[in-house]
Amino acid sequence: MENNQSNTEVSTQAIPAKTSTLAIVSLVFGILGLFFLGSLVGIITGHLARSEIRKSGGQLQGDALALTGLVTGYIGFILAFIWVVVLGGLAFLMAFFG
Repeated sequence: MENNQSNTEVSTQAIPAKTSTLAIVSLVFGILGLFFLGSLVGIITGHLARSEIRKSGGQLQGDALALTGLVTGYIGFILAFIWVVVLGGLAFLMAFFG
């Protein structure tokens, strides 16, 4: 009995994982999160990207980008909140004692 082999070769190279677009968006808006709206976009897309990456079964990468976008987004959000509270407090003091 002869061993019949096909002429097609099977590639042993792994297909590189694609970087999540949401992770990139999260990173960009997280960094630009000095503005309140940018921080929110970074936070939301960061959470969506991490979920998408986990569910992809290794087809998507970029978890570190998404995490960095989340961290910078939360920092920007906190700084914006503090900025609003300080300015609001100063405006109140100026109006009350002014």
